[in-house]
Amino acid sequence: MVKKGFSFVSSVLLMAASLISAPLSAQTLTTSNRNIDNAFKIAISTIDKNITPEGLILAGGDYGGEWTRDCAINSLNALSLIRTEAAEYSLWSVTYDRHSVGHQYWDKIIWVIAAWDHYMVTGDNDFLRQAYQCARTTFAELEMQCFNERYGLFMGPAVFQDGIAGYDEPVYQKGNSSSYVLNHDADCIMCLSTNCIYYKAYQSIASMAWQLKLVGSAYEAKAKNLKKAIRRHFYNKTDNQLYYYIDQNGKTHNYTEALGVAFAALYEVVSEKEAKKIIRNVHSTRYGVPVVYPSFPRFSESKPGRHNVMIWPHVNMFFASACAFVGEFDRFYAEVNNLANLVKSSGGFYEIYDPATGKPSGGYQCGKLWGECHDQTWCATGYVRQFLYNIFGIRLSPLGLRFRPLGMPNGKECSLRGLRFHNNIINITVRGHGKGDSPKSCTINGEKASNFVAYDGTVYINGRQRIINGEINIVFQL
Repeated sequence: MVKKGFSFVSSVLLMAASLISAPLSAQTLTTSNRNIDNAFKIAISTIDKNITPEGLILAGGDYGGEWTRDCAINSLNALSLIRTEAAEYSLWSVTYDRHSVGHQYWDKIIWVIAAWDHYMVTGDNDFLRQAYQCARTTFAELEMQCFNERYGLFMGPAVFQDGIAGYDEPVYQKGNSSSYVLNHDADCIMCLSTNCIYYKAYQSIASMAWQLKLVGSAYEAKAKNLKKAIRRHFYNKTDNQLYYYIDQNGKTHNYTEALGVAFAALYEVVSEKEAKKIIRNVHSTRYGVPVVYPSFPRFSESKPGRHNVMIWPHVNMFFASACAFVGEFDRFYAEVNNLANLVKSSGGFYEIYDPATGKPSGGYQCGKLWGECHDQTWCATGYVRQFLYNIFGIRLSPLGLRFRPLGMPNGKECSLRGLRFHNNIINITVRGHGKGDSPKSCTINGEKASNFVAYDGTVYINGRQRIINGEINIVFQL
């Protein structure tokens, strides 16, 4: 069992902090689209009901908090920014006494990416020093155990794809009744999404090192080499396609993995021009992009595979972010609207939806239909992510927050209120529709200002530095 790495005193302090901040914790969204606003409200409610009294973020209403990838993804999506104490508690909870990252090995390196983002939210150097050492130890272990020198890639299943329904033969062993991927022949496979997060994690640990005034060049070199290997083995420039995985026999399986495509675009494994072409070729159903497409031979439209062609909203939200990142704005807004519609029709954020009906479902795996799971945290945080980092354009940095908002597609005013950032509450209003560039104009508390807020509340109003303690009301005209 993984030790939680948190003292009793730390737990008490975090609980106290959560209680103190409770009146300030609820963020609210107002747009001209009631459906979108209601989905945001449900997302915030889902997040809060899935945080335990001690501050642990549960994976969902039907799950616990023991998955490293869930803790990391939820922190990355939104929680480091909007539920900072719970995000930090949860990130440490999946480590071995803060010495190394624990749990399912193949995709746990995503923790390093989340830890660097968390530092950029908090500016906490003590956290950074411990996270850097934890990341170093974890990388050393995984490089020894999982790196395939012949390919220059890391081995193991795809990110979050721990069910065998996510793979075709020969990884899936016909007649093997186990649903767990590692009970089949998956240890030596190499997947797009997993290698993309290793690449970003190398960049993140390099950034940690430089921030700590250490040398990060060795990690930067490893990132560069891994990027070359990913492109060499997974990217087909002629077909504008990124392939899913290489099996244990060295065969490439040319399915489209939506999460792998999203990571490759977001982390710039492929260029913006390449990503645009790839994204335009990604198949979409009526309810958004399926997690893997097309269907494996053993599944069908009437019996869709659980980890195959189903709609997993957290994947759709990473894909939406990738679309926004490379300027495919129509697809970005379509995915956001799709999820808002699914929430409206189902009454909440379910783990998986059927691509043909749009109804909550567990999908088929090992010959049976799995049950639906409600209040899935990473679906809710993924939805909130679109507003924090895209619609309202928050950009994290080691100095504070910068803003490059998109606004709503109709250009009508939208606002996000109640964002707690250190000693301040930030309220953001966006007017107009943009493309993620610097806004035409910005005011802070009614005065002309730059689009930046530092950790200590420092802003630049009329060209002069000022520190604000209290509410920071920002209005952007795009």
